[in-house]
Amino acid sequence: MHTIQIKQVGTTLSTLGEGPVWDEKNKCIYWIDIVNASIIEYDVTTGAERKISTGSMIGSFAIMEDGNFLAALQEGFAIIDRTNGDKKIISTPEKKITTNRFNDGKCSPDGRFWAGSMSLNETDPSGYLYSIDGNHQIIQHEKGLTISNGLCWSLDKKYFYFIDTPTLQVIRYDYSNGSIQNKQSIIHIDATKDGYPDGMTIDADGMLWIAHWGGWQVTRWDPSRGEKLTAIKLPVSQVTSICFGGDDFGDMFITTARRGLTDEQLKLEPQAGGTFQVKNTGYKGLPFYRFKNA
Repeated sequence: MHTIQIKQVGTTLSTLGEGPVWDEKNKCIYWIDIVNASIIEYDVTTGAERKISTGSMIGSFAIMEDGNFLAALQEGFAIIDRTNGDKKIISTPEKKITTNRFNDGKCSPDGRFWAGSMSLNETDPSGYLYSIDGNHQIIQHEKGLTISNGLCWSLDKKYFYFIDTPTLQVIRYDYSNGSIQNKQSIIHIDATKDGYPDGMTIDADGMLWIAHWGGWQVTRWDPSRGEKLTAIKLPVSQVTSICFGGDDFGDMFITTARRGLTDEQLKLEPQAGGTFQVKNTGYKGLPFYRFKNA
């Protein structure tokens, strides 16, 4: 039996924490606070914590091969200097859609960055799914999304998994050379029991881990059977995303939010918005793919 250990890392309580990224080279966990327009860096060795302002709402980011960040901001894709926070906008695919913002994103095995957009009111199906490559070429892959969320790739790189939260499903696509096809629903979530599916990652056994907004948990699923295998409970309700990290990728880092909670609810979950490190899980993950510079 594993005695799972859960602790908050750093002192930041994010309004809308999301998008954890483990940097194995620097032994740091990064995450974002979407509405407060910042990337938070926490050094697990020294305990040092710093914030990088992004100037506008950030939905997700990835580490580039040169060590800087590629981010999906409200106005589009940008390169952010990891050291000083300088920002350079490189593409604005939704320049004319002022009621949208970008949300979750991640790098694919071939070094492209994928990110979805969503309506600011979180109800209109006005979101799109895009990818951007090292030459800053944009491809639009999906449309009609409401809350574009969790995404990852199978270990054999043949499948792309994706969540549009209100659908309560995980969708699988065939993946090849930067394109997706053969859309298929493989997992169905019962929101009344588990909360809404949000961020997602994959472990070294090819099983999917899903964070549950309003569900107080992350869950592990077998994508080949659509079966829930286990769950890890958290001390907060609005669980937003998850990644693996640590020396052997045996730790989990889980982001959460406090947006929309009443004063009474915050008294019951004072760590809401915290980012948590879960040790001794018995599971391992894999390094993040990095964005390939041109």
